[in-house]
Amino acid sequence: MAGLRGFRMALIQLAVGADKAANLQRASEMVKKAAERGASLVSLPECFNCPYGTQYFAKYAETVPGETTGMLSRLAKELKIYLIGGSIPERSGELLYNCSTVFGPDGTMLAKFRKMHLFDIDVPGKIRFQESEVLTGGNEFCTFDTEWCKVGLAICYDVRFSELASIYAQKGCKLMCFPGAFNMTTGPAHWKLLLRARSLDHQVYVAGISPARDDNATYVAWGNSMLVSPWGQVVTEADEKETILYGDVDLDYLDEVRAHVPVRNQKRTELYTLPATK
Repeated sequence: MAGLRGFRMALIQLAVGADKAANLQRASEMVKKAAERGASLVSLPECFNCPYGTQYFAKYAETVPGETTGMLSRLAKELKIYLIGGSIPERSGELLYNCSTVFGPDGTMLAKFRKMHLFDIDVPGKIRFQESEVLTGGNEFCTFDTEWCKVGLAICYDVRFSELASIYAQKGCKLMCFPGAFNMTTGPAHWKLLLRARSLDHQVYVAGISPARDDNATYVAWGNSMLVSPWGQVVTEADEKETILYGDVDLDYLDEVRAHVPVRNQKRTELYTLPATK
């Protein structure tokens, strides 16, 4: 799909290993392949340049701008695409963040988002994970403009917080992207449900971009990247293996959905509202 009323998006479900250079090389190859096949906006997954885990963040962390973001900038400019850099561990002074960056077709960094809600859970007998032992949460919202629509960006656990998506909808986003590495406990139970819920809440396209599953990793990602339509239907969905997923964002269809079920015009704002505090 091409034109001002729609575009093709690619979700790269990358197999990530311990070799950072190899991860970056493979990511570069897959981004180029996606662009060759007509994707105008491409997204990598959460923690695409290193394994996901609190024991890895400090070792692999880098500044922004830095090695990885430099590669992303060059790719976006070479291929003339919008490129969402999934996320990487960012080092800023003494602090570490789970950070996503976005680059435009001229290679300029358009946006930077630091994961707002840190992944701290404890499901007895299944999984315990505490990002806050190592990472600091971000405090800024993140949207960026394309010639087609405004896009909202957040990372993984952020998708559970409907207030964040509501604020992005208030800001005019018609696509929300969530690079995310759900696991083998929360993935099958909640991943698709949450992506579809955020889509239905706001009648927007929602993309969830996961790493590929590695059963030998210390943290096993669920995979199953997907793009969801404003009707809450899954447009396209991956399994657990490494792949590039393609889906069309059709803004005429989005307008039709909003006209048919006009909840945006039916909100009782005299009774409730959700302003952003910053």
